[in-house]
Amino acid sequence: MARRQGTRSALICSIADQGVSAGTNIAVLIVAARRSDVHAFATFSLVYTVFTVLLGLTVAYVGQALVLEKDEPGEGRTVARACRSAVVFTALAAAALGAPAALVLWATGGTTAAALAALALVLPLALTQETTRYAFSILQRPQHALAADVLRLAAVLPALAVQPPGAGAPRLLLAWGLSALPALAVALWLLRRHTRGAGQDPGRYLRRDHLGRRFAVEFGVGNAGSQLAIIGLGLIANPLAVGALRGATTLYGPMNVLFNAATGFGPPLLNRVGEPRRAARAAGAAGGVLAAVAVAWTTVLVLLPDGYGRALLGDTWASAAGLLPATGSQYAAMALGTCGLLTLRVLRPRTTLPIQLVFSLVSVGCLLGGYALGGVLGAAWGLCLGSAAKGTASWVRAVRLLRSHPGPDEGVPLPVVRRLRARCGWSRSSPRP
Repeated sequence: MARRQGTRSALICSIADQGVSAGTNIAVLIVAARRSDVHAFATFSLVYTVFTVLLGLTVAYVGQALVLEKDEPGEGRTVARACRSAVVFTALAAAALGAPAALVLWATGGTTAAALAALALVLPLALTQETTRYAFSILQRPQHALAADVLRLAAVLPALAVQPPGAGAPRLLLAWGLSALPALAVALWLLRRHTRGAGQDPGRYLRRDHLGRRFAVEFGVGNAGSQLAIIGLGLIANPLAVGALRGATTLYGPMNVLFNAATGFGPPLLNRVGEPRRAARAAGAAGGVLAAVAVAWTTVLVLLPDGYGRALLGDTWASAAGLLPATGSQYAAMALGTCGLLTLRVLRPRTTLPIQLVFSLVSVGCLLGGYALGGVLGAAWGLCLGSAAKGTASWVRAVRLLRSHPGPDEGVPLPVVRRLRARCGWSRSSPRP
């Protein structure tokens, strides 16, 4: 009973931590929009998107590999050592990247370069604090990650709110980054308590067999493509386009929380269903519910009076409001696509990477083509079209796999197959019942 309650508490803390982290990102963009004019927020959004890409790469290269660690037989400190190594590597790598980048960008001059330089200066703080969240997860201490993230939220909002009206993007970014110091200090103190004496080996993350390399490639082809296209759109075409797109997506922060929860907890739950067709139906039902929530949320935002909209996004509301139908349609398509990819991960995990690769490129093409044809609104509908194409391809592939009547090795998780073989005396050469 005590173990079950501990597992339940850990699950609640993990979900709450995910919500606090997502809520912090939403609040940061809303407060930044209210404290700056439309041009400053456009620059802030552009640079914050750069940070989002760097954060995703860090999570893929360090965090996702870290949570797969486990203590080796006879060595009870393997996980603790991996946690210390991950945090130290993130801090050193971010500093090695950020310090010279800040010098070069500051010497370049210009508002965008100065904002990027400010990001480079605070990059070690922000990325290291994120890595501690994954360390606490593998240490089965999600309550510590939750405590640090609550402190992060409590520090960043006042730090941004006290900035003068019309504050520039570099100043806002410095305030945002430096506000991570209290949360980082608490996280490092808690981490030291649970990993004292474990040692560290940050060089392990530079070895050729490091799993993070594969995860980083999957992130690059699956998620970073459209973000990089938006960054390129702001640098080459019009920074205001980034502000408008970012402002519209900020309003869909609650949907991002639901998507993250589905991605994190969906595969284990679907694996418990067992039979592939039942798992696919459950994923499809979840996708339908999430799509309906996206449509309902879009309806609420479209009917929102301008006064309330300006209270949320300031001057950016005027440009973001016109994108709401396109962005809402994109999130509805993303809901179905996300659950389609979850289905494929249960049926045959290797099929997701080709789909991510091909249709991420399709999304980038739709984004740029839409902007060429219809400006910012065209870019928003282009993103919607790309998401719909990826979702359609995911479910088409899932239906084909289900029609092929997969055997135990393909349709059931490998540990289940091994247990069935052990109980029933099956072998690979034995005829299947």
